[in-house]
Amino acid sequence: MRFQGVIPANLLPFKADLSIDEAAYRQHLSWLTGTKGVTGITVNGHAAEVSSLSREERVRALAIAADEVGGKVPLIAGIYADGSQEAVELARDAKAGGAAGILVCPPTLFMWGAQVKPDMVLRHFSTIADRVDIPIIVFEYPPASGIGYSPETLAELAKLPSVAAVKDWSNDIVAFEQNLRAIRQTGRPVAVLSSFTMSLFATFILGADGCISGMGSVAADLQAELFEAVQQRDLARARAVNDRLEPLVRIFYAPPFVDMHNRMKEALVLLGRIPAAHVRPPLTPVSDEERCCIQLALKASGLLR
Repeated sequence: MRFQGVIPANLLPFKADLSIDEAAYRQHLSWLTGTKGVTGITVNGHAAEVSSLSREERVRALAIAADEVGGKVPLIAGIYADGSQEAVELARDAKAGGAAGILVCPPTLFMWGAQVKPDMVLRHFSTIADRVDIPIIVFEYPPASGIGYSPETLAELAKLPSVAAVKDWSNDIVAFEQNLRAIRQTGRPVAVLSSFTMSLFATFILGADGCISGMGSVAADLQAELFEAVQQRDLARARAVNDRLEPLVRIFYAPPFVDMHNRMKEALVLLGRIPAAHVRPPLTPVSDEERCCIQLALKASGLLR
């Protein structure tokens, strides 16, 4: 399967008791899939606070998405697991739930030296690929995080028949270009999907096939317009759209980085798309002052009048 275009990673609304707010979730998914240029949805990603979700909740979140928007756009299920066997089990859940592909996050164990043991990385992905027949998207993290992969390792992963795409969150434009070139040089039809939201324009110019972005939950329309403008080589229009995205990027990804999706939830509340911005511990709600800053950023972007 060819993954391309703008693929938002949905936020997951919660009720005050921190259970999944199904009605709000359905409304959010409906807006995303109704947005021109959206070509897929990623569920159970970081934007959905996946680390706080039980296996049963992940299955339920995918089931709701499949029921609400299945058949309109493909669904990609995030696989967030520290062990290969657990990843296999979650991948089986994803396939059974109707996912068109899986987005495999690196186990946290990789931060202790997997960058210099590519055989360890290849074994993890090969284990998943051998046991579950489903397209795989490799999640590339920033090299400084300790769990990013070298361009050479990405090239080896791209040779696996099940690998259909790489979501690149290298967060470094030089690293992004090196990764892009390494993957292209394999000759396999592996898509490169940017997650470098702080410099999305640059990655589109370099040749990204699209993006997977939590910020797409708020600004999928602007991201789709940016991608379309670059594809049409209309750089003046692309720069104008990028200028609208800039205030959102600046507020969502301000320190501390851990609050990025909390802020995006607040933005959806301000836009009237979800009723509340509840987040699960250990995350904490944003302050009143920061909420005002988010409102100003939404107005500067033209999303809020």
